[in-house]
Amino acid sequence: MPVPLPTHPSSDPPDADEAQHIARGIVVASTTTDGPTQLQRALVESIALAMTGFPVSATVEPIGAHDFALGLAHRDETFRIRILQLMILTALVVRPLPDTVAARLDEFAAELDVGDGMLAVVHDFATDAFGLAAVDFDRNGYTRDWSHEHRTALHTSTELEEAWAASTHDPELAAQWCALELLPAGTLGRRVTELYRARGFTYPGLPGSAPPLLAQHDWVHVLADYGTCVESELEVFAFIARANDEPRGFGLLAMVVSLFETGALAQGAGLFEAYPGQLSHAGVAVRLADAMRRGATVPGSVDFMAVDWFGVATLRVEDAREHFGVVPKDPAAIAAGSVTPWEPGGISEFQLREGRRRADELGNTYDAFGADVRVAH
Repeated sequence: MPVPLPTHPSSDPPDADEAQHIARGIVVASTTTDGPTQLQRALVESIALAMTGFPVSATVEPIGAHDFALGLAHRDETFRIRILQLMILTALVVRPLPDTVAARLDEFAAELDVGDGMLAVVHDFATDAFGLAAVDFDRNGYTRDWSHEHRTALHTSTELEEAWAASTHDPELAAQWCALELLPAGTLGRRVTELYRARGFTYPGLPGSAPPLLAQHDWVHVLADYGTCVESELEVFAFIARANDEPRGFGLLAMVVSLFETGALAQGAGLFEAYPGQLSHAGVAVRLADAMRRGATVPGSVDFMAVDWFGVATLRVEDAREHFGVVPKDPAAIAAGSVTPWEPGGISEFQLREGRRRADELGNTYDAFGADVRVAH
């Protein structure tokens, strides 16, 4: 039976004891009887520290779902949904995902009296129904409420059949993107064009371009100062997901983790393909946790995938960050390898080659705008 809802829920930040209680529940709900994997341990401890400021241990004693929920009886529904989502996220980094974990997540969700569409995906993964999981990401995730009205912020002049559909023959859309190159140096829109040119990306509306909805996240690479290697994609979508108070935003982070850590999802967002093992790289859990913190500190609720970016394109990047309330990266994330789009490590070898190829094709002098591949030591 679910724990009764609080009459006057607390909005105070968790103290050290509650932070450890939350970590305990996440570990018990999302791991096997063997305990957390090394990655799960790093994820739980990094997120707790980033989001609460208190260190926790992922070595915990068992706790039942009811007793765990009792410890959060003073919290409102939104808070409890966030905790369930952290449980799901921690479970999704394991492959194969045991069905016992899926069942335990259901139990904790029931006691917390909350739910999340990604629970359906967890069950799909636990039963090796990977094709169904791809369907459930659309059915229960970020794009579940997609309609033609949502394309207004994308500036497409043609109808999109579905959320992640490409728009490769839209001259009006392409012209708007090309016009960004004429903006003054240092503006958000101009910087986005430099991101594209350095990597050989094609503007939406032209053949070979990414879906307009996916292109929305490219602005966040510049706004939040994240590179474009796969590790940085995890940071970008962690930032986007946590900035959005609508729970469905979590589906975006669940999607990229399933693509770029376990590879349980073969394709996603109309363009991305599986590239497993990225979250397991040293320091990436710390970087993802800090991206979540930065998203959480954005005032109000912002769906960065639905922003009309052309409306703020003329702002200088620093002014755009102030406009949205984007705080700086934590030094620990930078020390762990979080890079900007304009420095070594901020671009992949493939993107660097494509940028040079595209410049040669157009007869232009190639400029990486400071980006380079990271040299291994």
